[in-house]
Amino acid sequence: MSWKETAAPVLTRMPTVSRPQGHVPFKRKIGWTAGVLVLYFFLTNVYLFGLGGQGSSDIYGQFRAILAGGTGTVLHLGIGPIVTASIVLQLLGGANLLGLDTSNPRDQALYQGLQKFLVVVMIFLTGLPMVFIGGMLPASEALGAQLGIGTFGVQVLIFAQLLVGGLLLLFMDEVISKWGVGSGIGLFIIAGVSQSLMRGFFGTGQPKGFFASWFDIIIGKTPLGPVLSGSGLSSLLLGPGNLLALFTTLLIFAIVVYAESVRVEIPLSHAKVKGARGRYPVKLIYASVLPMILVRALQANIQLVGKLLYGQFGNMMPFWEYTQNQQAGLVPTDGLFYYFQPIRSTQWIDALATEPAQILLRIGIDLLFMVVGGALFAVFWVETTDMGPEASAEKIQNSGMQIPGFRRNPGVMEKVLARYIPQVTIIGGALVGLLAVGANMLGTIGQVSGTGLLLTVSITYKLYEEIAEEQLMEMHPVMRDMFS
Repeated sequence: MSWKETAAPVLTRMPTVSRPQGHVPFKRKIGWTAGVLVLYFFLTNVYLFGLGGQGSSDIYGQFRAILAGGTGTVLHLGIGPIVTASIVLQLLGGANLLGLDTSNPRDQALYQGLQKFLVVVMIFLTGLPMVFIGGMLPASEALGAQLGIGTFGVQVLIFAQLLVGGLLLLFMDEVISKWGVGSGIGLFIIAGVSQSLMRGFFGTGQPKGFFASWFDIIIGKTPLGPVLSGSGLSSLLLGPGNLLALFTTLLIFAIVVYAESVRVEIPLSHAKVKGARGRYPVKLIYASVLPMILVRALQANIQLVGKLLYGQFGNMMPFWEYTQNQQAGLVPTDGLFYYFQPIRSTQWIDALATEPAQILLRIGIDLLFMVVGGALFAVFWVETTDMGPEASAEKIQNSGMQIPGFRRNPGVMEKVLARYIPQVTIIGGALVGLLAVGANMLGTIGQVSGTGLLLTVSITYKLYEEIAEEQLMEMHPVMRDMFS
């Protein structure tokens, strides 16, 4: 008996959001999308009952912009469990260990059920250590006594809220995927990063936003010193002026928008309709920047393991050394997890003068991890989402199109597509990894991570394209079948 027959009774009965029976009007899609986003913003402001503010830390820390959610809220886990489950499925699917044919309705149902099951497993694997071993501390022992459940009972209550929040986020993502516009995960990332960018530009708290800082500079409240001196230039670029962060933010926007427009277009013609022509675009960022979520989520899980080990054993082992930072929480200062930690902001420039070997090694490891990881996950993404040469050739064949000058055969079209897709996928994945590391090292407005900014720009660009396509189909219903 295969694993599919054994698991089918459970996986096919997993709760799911039903698909729409017919076409969903564009206005209704926008309504569902807006409603889920409002619910998301509401849940990111619902704080965990029983969680203590003092001493508690966000284990995900610098990965928060990518993993969405809100620190200390019911969405504290963010999209972490969903992304981690996707990594596992990507690896299993890429190695062809599942034996599932997603074109088969039954296997498709099994795949979706397995994905939900793995998300629940990941919620337990990440939430339980956070609450019982990590930095999520109960408010006080007195609370457990007042409720009559003790400290352990309060911890169970905190985890139960995390579990509910993780499941809500899973179904919110499914609602948008089936009834809304775009991807729920992508929209949640956009929402979180956009909040940080708005604070970075217009914030008046501490640290002050870009415009508030420059207002203080203009009125003389914040002196820069002689602008042409070393200290003046440093203050202008890295200090209150923050011009380097503004330049990096705008540069990333420009590069991603430009890269999205760079493509190799393979000409197509209809086999039966004379004069009907088209093009199959192979974009430079063919796999999109979404595989970067998988790479950074893998890094986040590595750092999570390090912090949990430190919480259990302290600095007793030679493989890690941590310290408690008032702003950043628990941070590695030496050992294995220190070198696997991504570099953030421009503080590495000052440290380069005192610890050049350590900083250069960290930069090298981060570059290697992101560039190689970005390329590998891009390949996995293309192969498991039916974007590879074989699947693309089948789609072109089924649409009635062919490549002019070549025999109308899926095998022939696959060979033509194989000249471009694998190479472009690897180059695009490596390029995105390089951009993410560069943006992290130079800093961005609102202290948004380079990966988060890349994801936001790319997802917003694709969302714009999808909205334009939806509006076109609303105006010309005949084109609906063609796009689908």
